[in-house]
Amino acid sequence: MDYTGKICFITGGGAGAGFGQAQIFSEAGCRVVIADIRRDALDDAMRHFGEKGAQVHPILLDVTDSKAYAAAADETERVFGAPPEIVIQTAGVNAFGPAEASTYDDFDWVVGVNLRGVYNGLATFVPRMIKAGRGGHLVAVASLAGFGPDPLAAPYSCSKAAVINIATTYHEALKPYGIKSMVFCPGNMNTQIHLAHKTRPKNLSNSGYFLSEESAEMYRQHNILGMDIREAGRLTMKGMEEGVVIYIPYENRDDIIRNETQRMIDYCTPEGMARLEEEAKKGRPQSSESEDELSRMRAAVSAGLGKAREGNDWVDPDRRRP
Repeated sequence: MDYTGKICFITGGGAGAGFGQAQIFSEAGCRVVIADIRRDALDDAMRHFGEKGAQVHPILLDVTDSKAYAAAADETERVFGAPPEIVIQTAGVNAFGPAEASTYDDFDWVVGVNLRGVYNGLATFVPRMIKAGRGGHLVAVASLAGFGPDPLAAPYSCSKAAVINIATTYHEALKPYGIKSMVFCPGNMNTQIHLAHKTRPKNLSNSGYFLSEESAEMYRQHNILGMDIREAGRLTMKGMEEGVVIYIPYENRDDIIRNETQRMIDYCTPEGMARLEEEAKKGRPQSSESEDELSRMRAAVSAGLGKAREGNDWVDPDRRRP
């Protein structure tokens, strides 16, 4: 693909995987908009791009705000003269805790950013891209967590499952317009998602989950072993160029999908349910994470990550599977 002069809009572009994607697409010749809710992250990113002499424009954006998203699209057109040909929606947050401890605010915040942020982007940019008549690419960043249940990250897991569905739906819907849709599904990445709670709105601060500086630090220690942000950018581009709809950037992708598909089949019959019980006794199914990553995640859990907040009187840790 020739990226020279193409306009690329990236959410979460100030840091983490979004920043890595912005680097890769900028270096390939794109004119890039980085949108982020964190002013300091945008400032840091722009210092990098300023030194490179790159055509990158920052926009402060809360992706859950549809009016702000439309204003960001207008600003993109004022700066670069047209709607983007490439839209990469990477902004995301996570919070860990027992599913049964989840509050309204936990769901409203995590699902709001991870899913509403994506459909806000689609509703904003797709009409403009169709009218521009230049085709293009839509990329949504989901996660391996979107393929199956996660009892310690229910809002995150369900939001990413919905992102996978909406990305594949738009793949089917936009074929006549020459616009392709892909969902990028990595596992652990070396991002700043352990700091996501710092951007949590005050009006959605009532969480059912325990969080401490120690547990956040242990989560960071787990994350630093994950995929490098520039590699995330390179693989995003690779998935687009391969023309796939669901891009899982691991060699064992077939096994990952087979495991999750078999789980869904087993959920449908009594015999399958019995098989799942037997499998659960054998331990964790195949994962993309290394033993070191799994060890550090276990350490984070030991530090309190994934526990209910203090004062919760209905979550019984003794009844939960390790």
